[in-house]
Amino acid sequence: MDIYSDSVDPYMIRRKIGMVFQKPIPLPMSIYDNVAYGLRVNGVKDKKVLDKVVRENLEKVGLWEEVKDRLRDSAFNLSGGQQQRLCIARALAVEPEVILLDEPTSSLDPASTKRIEELLKRLSRDYTIVIVTHNVHQAMRLAEHVVFIFEGKVIEQGDAEEIFKNPRSILTKAYIKGDFS
Repeated sequence: MDIYSDSVDPYMIRRKIGMVFQKPIPLPMSIYDNVAYGLRVNGVKDKKVLDKVVRENLEKVGLWEEVKDRLRDSAFNLSGGQQQRLCIARALAVEPEVILLDEPTSSLDPASTKRIEELLKRLSRDYTIVIVTHNVHQAMRLAEHVVFIFEGKVIEQGDAEEIFKNPRSILTKAYIKGDFS
């Protein structure tokens, strides 16, 4: 579908896509309100519904046990890894079909990176997940399908295992080996 077509409602597209950025960007509000934000924008006011969705999504991202007693605290009080999981919970709360992630672990320590990667593997069972990463090893761990882009051009795409084991392009092969200059 050409999402830029005049016949496409941009609000409909935005409802189907969740976005998580490289640097965690919690909203300047409580942990609870961060997760409930999208629902409220879409007109949900029922506190029971909001409570249920907030809890479910904080559980999905493995954050509930860490924050359940401080839901009214500022989201800025969370660590970087916790903030990133909060941002993922916020994206999930509106039930998107696709989750886009731009370098979601680049600003995180190895332990937080591992947690996010494990979370993304679990979420990939229920969502289409598109990740932009420059980390070849991360792509090897997470990807089912790979698109290698160089200087704005698609160089190669296909099954991740095939591309990582037997790349067709010399550019792809060099990037995978780390021989890129």
